[in-house]
Amino acid sequence: MRALDDATLLEEGRRVLHLEAEAVARLARRLDAGFAAACRLLAEARGRVVVCGMGKSGHVARKIAATLTSTGTPATFLHAAEALHGDLGIVGPDDVAVLVSKSGAGSELQQLLAHMARLGVPVVAMTGEPSSPLARDATVVLDCSVPEEACPWDLAPTSSTTVTLALGDALAVAVLQLRGFDAADFAALHPGGTLGTKLSVRVGDVMISDALPTLGPDARLRDAIAPLAHLRGTVAVVDGAGRVVGVLTAGDLTRRMEADPGFLEVPVREVMNPHPKRARADELGSAAVRRMEEHGIMAMPVEDADGRLVGMVHLHDLMRSGAV
Repeated sequence: MRALDDATLLEEGRRVLHLEAEAVARLARRLDAGFAAACRLLAEARGRVVVCGMGKSGHVARKIAATLTSTGTPATFLHAAEALHGDLGIVGPDDVAVLVSKSGAGSELQQLLAHMARLGVPVVAMTGEPSSPLARDATVVLDCSVPEEACPWDLAPTSSTTVTLALGDALAVAVLQLRGFDAADFAALHPGGTLGTKLSVRVGDVMISDALPTLGPDARLRDAIAPLAHLRGTVAVVDGAGRVVGVLTAGDLTRRMEADPGFLEVPVREVMNPHPKRARADELGSAAVRRMEEHGIMAMPVEDADGRLVGMVHLHDLMRSGAV
């Protein structure tokens, strides 16, 4: 083992990260109409997207297939060598193929391309050699070339795999936009674990709605003490039709108490916040949490489409539910 000090190791790490970041930035600058064409091919596929590669390219291809599938585009990984020993049976005429190869050469790729041509399957080539046999015979070519690998001997696939992986992510995200895939669709495909919880908890699932105490704008602050205690420091102020016209908090009450000895007889309308942040029962809990954290509040009234109060949602309840 070589004797390298910490400073040298840190410098080497930074060199690799800077080099790979610049490679991705360079890729973004040269992205062209071929990218849009590839996106449309994938989005319009009547069958599956078959993502194929070998070696390190195979590992990247497997991840691209997984990302496409999880974002609404059915995809499968096909190992280039195994494909030629029976696995080609998964490819159908309604599919689109994405072939990942740094060199764009090799007998396996040529045989795969011939099979795709017989089936009439469009091929998107992701390659570091835009003049390679793969690029020549592909329907669309995506240039994944890099000036050099991060490996000090320019051998181990490093910068090239990073660029290809990033381009795969770009394809998946652009295609999900084309397909109109949204957060609700994402939640349907990720029902398990914390991610599924975060994308499925709605405000209505955790809000307080039963026997919900409220105040009218003409009520006195003495009338607010019990409701504030019951609702953990935040109570909605509603008009005669049950529409939210404000919010009163324990902090509002405390500040008025310190400034006015006769605070108990002060009308609620003089102390309440007349422009409170509000929530809807059907919105994602994570969206409500973000709004509360952004504005430094602990609770929000929940209203229906007509502005009528239907509940009160608390930050702690949302966090306990797994919405964040």
